[in-house]
This record gives sequence, structure tokens and C-alpha cells, in this order.
Amino acid sequence: MDNADPAELRKFADLASRWWDPDGECAPLHAINPLRLGWIERQAGGLSDRRVADVGCGGGILTESMARRGAEVIGIDLAGEALAAARKHASDHEIAIDYREQSAEELAAGEPASFDVVTCMEMLEHVPDPASIVRACATLLRPGGTVVFSTINRTPKAWLFAIVGAEYLLKLLPRGTHEYARLIRPSELATWAREAGLDVTAERGLTYKPLTRHYHLDDDIDVNYMLACHSPTND
Repeated sequence: MDNADPAELRKFADLASRWWDPDGECAPLHAINPLRLGWIERQAGGLSDRRVADVGCGGGILTESMARRGAEVIGIDLAGEALAAARKHASDHEIAIDYREQSAEELAAGEPASFDVVTCMEMLEHVPDPASIVRACATLLRPGGTVVFSTINRTPKAWLFAIVGAEYLLKLLPRGTHEYARLIRPSELATWAREAGLDVTAERGLTYKPLTRHYHLDDDIDVNYMLACHSPTND
């Protein structure tokens, strides 16, 4: 059984036809993508000519951006409809990306230590066993490689802003996108990463300002945050 929740997969499958609409339900993903991409690139020391695995790629917004930066990218997801949207958009724009309907654990079993960079964004809070995904991402990395995770903190502030605010008041996301009990504290994610043999090297918050309707990176990790880790070298 894949490490996936059928109800969660249906949520993302239902968004497939609107994934690339910058003004639709996926508008927040389009808005934060340049910030995520820039931070990933800085943590990895560049993306050009790097082999990258985008775990939980969805409709491919980040995946395409990394390919445009010169990376050789594999995008994996278990939501087939979202992958179909990703493939179509990449084909329409003549961007070469290897999209696969495959779990992180399956890719790790088949291609261990094969990637310079692994990204896993906004996925961990949607799977039954997030620690297993972290272990798979660690297995995929070559020595010295970089993995970047992003997820939502489990705090009252996150419940207020990411669920009540974003889903019910501002309607930035469809209702029911997130469940509070599945949100992940940075300390929990860091523990899973270290248990998987990774070195935790950086964390960064992603904050939304309702008055300006803009996102920015800062030190506030109470709601959305990213965690960068590196695989130890063989030296």
C-alpha cells in the first residue's frame, strides 16, 4: 500500500484542471513559487545541471521552474489527474520533465543516492506517514546533496491563519485543504530528518500579509516554513 490517503489524493485530483490558473484555487502556489524557488536554489548552491527529484509535484508549478533553471527534473506524484495537467503544461511549453506516477518510497528503492537536490513541498501534511517520506528523500540524495521540505507548523497561530483565515475567511484555498492534527512542528520534522541521517542546515518562514496580499520570507516559522537539510559527504 502506497503511503497515501485516497481522500487527500482526491483533493488534488479535483484541482487538476485549474492548477495552472494563477487566479484560481492554486493562486497561492503561484504567488509563493518565486520565493520557494529562490530559497531552494540558494540552499542547493544552484540548480543548473543538477539532477532533481520533486516529490509530490502536483501540477508541476515548482517542477517547471526548476527545469527552467537548467535542472534535470523528475516529478513524482500519486494524483494521476494532477500529473496529467503537469505533463500537458510542460509539453505545451516544450519543457522536458520526466513525470512519474510513483511514490517517494518506490523511487528511493529504485534510484538511491541518485539526486543532487530533492524537494518535497506542501506534501508531508497530506500523507499518513510523513517520516517515511523524509526517509525516502534522504535515500534519494547523493552524498552532499540538498533536500528542502516545506509544510505548516502545528500551532494555534497556524490554525488561525492557515486554516480559518486562508480557507474560510480569505478563501485563498479550498475548504478542507488542511487538517490541524496533520500539521507538523519544525522540531518533529527536524527529528525525522536527523533520524534519516540528514544534517539540518537552515529553516525559513513564509508569511502572508493580507493588507498587501503579498508573501515574503522571514524568520517567523509559526505558520508556513521550509527546512533545508544536507546529506553528509563521504569525506
